[in-house]
Amino acid sequence: MTEEAHSTKGGTLFFDAKKCIHSRNCVLNRPDVFVPNVEGEWIHPERASSDELHAIADNCPSGAIRFVENDKAPKGPLINTLHIRENGPYALKATIQMNGEPENSTNLTLCRCGASKNKPYCDGSHSAMPFISTGEVKTLDSEPLASRNGVVIVKPAKDGPLFLYGNLEVCSGTGRTVNRAEEVHLCRCGHSKNKPYCDGTHAKIGFSSED
Repeated sequence: MTEEAHSTKGGTLFFDAKKCIHSRNCVLNRPDVFVPNVEGEWIHPERASSDELHAIADNCPSGAIRFVENDKAPKGPLINTLHIRENGPYALKATIQMNGEPENSTNLTLCRCGASKNKPYCDGSHSAMPFISTGEVKTLDSEPLASRNGVVIVKPAKDGPLFLYGNLEVCSGTGRTVNRAEEVHLCRCGHSKNKPYCDGTHAKIGFSSED
């Protein structure tokens, strides 16, 4: 178990090192709470209010940080979104089930380069490759969804794509809506010619995954 728990007066701040992609939002925006380059304890939730801790968690794209307020159930986002990061992962924000099991966080970054050692989650391998793929993909014709939130089910196919089921707005890295759908099949081998969607290339290149 990699998740650390740090209690404060208003609730508990959790940090999961295995999901962290080092976006550095936490240490750049709140270096008093997430103190970089120190020995020993480096997370200090007591230095922020509950509202501020919620904001820190909400700005963590990978879901490595989450805040659970005392006696309050977590709320899902009003709109489920999947952002396609430039030369990087998929950033999903929703009430998420992974293979039928609920995720603790409403934020996840999912590998799309094919090189992560923590599939289906991103582990930053796209930077080392480097992975080159635009986040400004073609806009598809799509109708507004009847409902824009609710549960999104993520099912990684063995040696294949990511299947996502649920109300979802697919967005470019800069926030432009490029698709609205209740089911999408996303490339995660890194080689589709129709990114971000799967085109079957994973079978041709022998893509392998353990999940």
